[in-house]
Amino acid sequence: MKLKSRASLLLDKLHLLALPALAAAMLALAGCDKKDAGNEILIGEYGSLTGATATFGQSSKKGIEMAVDAINQSGGVLGKKLKVLVEDDQGKPEEAQTVVTKLINKDRVVALLGEIASSNSLAAAPVAQASRIPMVSPGSTNPKVTQVGDYIFRVCFIDPFQGLVMAKFAMNTLKVHKVAVLRDIKSDYSVGLANFFVENFKKLGGVIVADESYSQGDKDFNAQLTSIKGKDPEAVFVPGYYTEVGLIARQARKAGIKGPLLGGDGWDSSKLWEIGGDALNGCYYSNHYSVDDPSPILQKFVKDYKARYGTTSDSIPDAMAALGYDAALVLADAMKRANSTQPDSIKMALAQTKAFMGVTGNTTLDENRNAVKPAVVLEVIVDEKGNGRNKFKESVSP
Repeated sequence: MKLKSRASLLLDKLHLLALPALAAAMLALAGCDKKDAGNEILIGEYGSLTGATATFGQSSKKGIEMAVDAINQSGGVLGKKLKVLVEDDQGKPEEAQTVVTKLINKDRVVALLGEIASSNSLAAAPVAQASRIPMVSPGSTNPKVTQVGDYIFRVCFIDPFQGLVMAKFAMNTLKVHKVAVLRDIKSDYSVGLANFFVENFKKLGGVIVADESYSQGDKDFNAQLTSIKGKDPEAVFVPGYYTEVGLIARQARKAGIKGPLLGGDGWDSSKLWEIGGDALNGCYYSNHYSVDDPSPILQKFVKDYKARYGTTSDSIPDAMAALGYDAALVLADAMKRANSTQPDSIKMALAQTKAFMGVTGNTTLDENRNAVKPAVVLEVIVDEKGNGRNKFKESVSP
């Protein structure tokens, strides 16, 4: 009882403590008050199940559920079943930090899966690192995420590569030389990806004719788009999330901007074309996989996903679902190779992940705990009824 009171007191003070002090306090309690999980291995998952990026968390949760059910049906890990405790961070960085602290200190999970949005992972990763709990992000692509420390991993490519992919696509495939940029200034993901695109596009000989910004949650982009229209770009790079991108597409067409919008994996949601409609026709974005890929393992995943979640357009798995699936499999594989559920042992095995074949390709983690994998470029196609789909254009290897 005495130890439980100390832990509760520590949680109450969470937001008042600086992270270094918090780390020391967490470590002091490590190994104490250990919850007996019985015949289960507790894993924490955090994501945006509600809020402006809700489809990211909802999709990755579905993918993780599929993977965990498959693992448990085949005998589990080390003779135990995996049990995933899910927390909704509402797409807010401060909430991500709060729920991850709960998963670690109250629920006593041995590892974490999450987040998709880089800003949310960046808020939670210091808590995981200070607590020495391995965290595997399915889809956070900002380089700073794994730079937090050696307990932080990801199964997706990172933005320096994604920015290069889209710069090459614009210059070499679309043959455009004058591009404007419209970035979300409050998003680590958007700012980082914009910077990497600009850097590479200039190196290839391109010109950035305008570089405008907005903030997540904005709904009126007319001032920025009017300014961009005046610079006569051949394309506009918008590395934001689907909610704002859909609105920007509609307002860009009304402003008279006729060239394609280009973006990154933050576009990937069925909500994109619901919001943007046919204003998105002929626009392109980079992503982690394409359902057009004939790979047997990928097609089995798509078939099983549709069978489990229905036959509507929402049941076509997006990249966040595929990455969630792969993240859970990579974590379970590390536990098996470690022959242990101790966080330090899991961390060491994760760092040694090589050539793990998943839905999104072959995952090998480099010395910085980042996955080195190909990217695909997809074209958005929306019919007159508002039904959208992605069409595979090309694949680019690192």
